[in-house]
Amino acid sequence: MAQKKAYEVEGWLARPDRDIVLVLIYGPDRGLVSERARRFAEKTGLPIDDPFSVVRIDAADLDQQGRLLEEARTVPMFADRRLVWVRGAGAQAALAADVAALVAEPPGDCVVLIEAGDLKKGAALRSAVERATTAMALPCYADDGRGVDALIDETLAAAGLSIALEARQLLKALLGGDRLASRGELEKLALYCAGRGEVTVEDVRASVGDVSRLSAEDAVDAVLSGRIALFDTLFTRHVASGGPPFLILSAALRQVQNLQLLREAVDGQGKTPAAAVASARPPVFFARRRAVEDALQRWNQAMLFAAAERLQGAILKTRVNPSVAEALTRQALLALAIEAARAGGGSRRKIGGG
Repeated sequence: MAQKKAYEVEGWLARPDRDIVLVLIYGPDRGLVSERARRFAEKTGLPIDDPFSVVRIDAADLDQQGRLLEEARTVPMFADRRLVWVRGAGAQAALAADVAALVAEPPGDCVVLIEAGDLKKGAALRSAVERATTAMALPCYADDGRGVDALIDETLAAAGLSIALEARQLLKALLGGDRLASRGELEKLALYCAGRGEVTVEDVRASVGDVSRLSAEDAVDAVLSGRIALFDTLFTRHVASGGPPFLILSAALRQVQNLQLLREAVDGQGKTPAAAVASARPPVFFARRRAVEDALQRWNQAMLFAAAERLQGAILKTRVNPSVAEALTRQALLALAIEAARAGGGSRRKIGGG
């Protein structure tokens, strides 16, 4: 099939197949989609600022079937070939029909590049590309840990800067929601630290805004600390930004399992919640320690066991009924947040209780 996995996209863009005449770059991370589309456009060797060589079209203007076909099959006047660059694609039926026709009879002197949002599996545009042998579909999702590290290294090295380990950990916690936003924050940080040699934690705190406040970990911390309103806000934003509800459910289950281990250190070894968190392996990221300590004070082993069962049940239900996954996830997590809020006072009075 004419598609790449998310982790294969960078490698393909470094050496794109010259026989591919249509490239679809899509995904929820619009900044990353835009950045990779520009990289592919540059790889064509065409002057991308030359209007005779590169034709830019908004997908909203391709409302009639045949318009993209007409543009792609126009004979170039001042070059051997042209690039037709479509932006803002989505569920336009006319565009999908034209793409199907183009890949069936590829033009010999034109390359088509399409930027699209988050296309679900089975979407007409995505399916038309994935079934073709002369097209390629490239998904773009929010940067994972390795992607964020690479972006940090690339941007700071270009400015002659290194970064301390703790500063890198904090920076990674603040980046990753959107590629363009992250790059902008890194460029701002590099300018702030110009001439200093190494970026410190203080530099990161002073310069970088929290451009990824919608993280699953933040929402889970809000649930387990009983901050109901904050959870509702973070969950709503997570879903609105295209994040899958399952991500927060699975993160919540992992955190509950971690709390069970920490609770054993409190109950069995007589450690305080702070000491248990400080000695955790792998270590708890320093920016989250206070939230984890608070959750550990609220939840005893019996409550954690019941929470794990509730989360496992919710995960199963969302897999069986994906159409209502958002509602099921919100209901399960909200119930846990309410339980944590009610347990707050009693857990603090009896920290070591089981």
